[in-house]
Amino acid sequence: MKENRVNPLHLKSLNHISVVCRSVEKSLDFYQNVLGFFPIRRPGSFSFDGAWLFNFGIGIHLLQSEDPESMPKIVNLINPKDNHISFQCESMSTVEKKLKEMEIEYVKSRVEEGGIYVDQLFFHDPDGSMIEICNCDNLPVVPLSGETLRSCSLISCNTVQQKQQNIEQIV
Repeated sequence: MKENRVNPLHLKSLNHISVVCRSVEKSLDFYQNVLGFFPIRRPGSFSFDGAWLFNFGIGIHLLQSEDPESMPKIVNLINPKDNHISFQCESMSTVEKKLKEMEIEYVKSRVEEGGIYVDQLFFHDPDGSMIEICNCDNLPVVPLSGETLRSCSLISCNTVQQKQQNIEQIV
C-alpha cells in the first residue's frame, strides 16, 4: 500500500490554539467581546486556571501564566510579519470601524497577487499575541502542483482533501 503523503498523520482539522495569559479575565473579555468567541466547559480536573472558548470552528484555550511577571514584555510595535492567528471576516470596513470604536490600535496592509487584493488588519490581544483579520478568501489557494483550489471557507475542505488523496492514490 502506498504511503499517504498528502496527510501522513490522517489529521482531520485544527482543534484549538492555546494562549498563555497574564490575566485570564482580561483575555476572556478580549476574545469574547472583540473576536466573538463564547466560553465553553473546561474539564474540572485541570490543576491550573484557564478558560476555553469556541467559535468559527476553532477553540481557544486560555492558560493563566504561573508567573505573569516573567512573561516576555509586550511589544507595542505591530509587526504583520510576527507570529499570528488570522480570521476571515465578512466586511473589512466594518471590522476597521469597530476597532476604531473600541480604540484598538491596528496596522493595515494590502497584498496583491495577479490583480486580486487581500486586505489585512493586524492588532494585539492583551498579552501581545498578534491577531489578523482579513478577506483572504479573495485569493485562491494554489498548490505548487495540481489544480487551483478555492479557500476552504468557500468549499468543503473534506471534498478537496479527498480529491487530493484520490489523485495521490492514482499517481
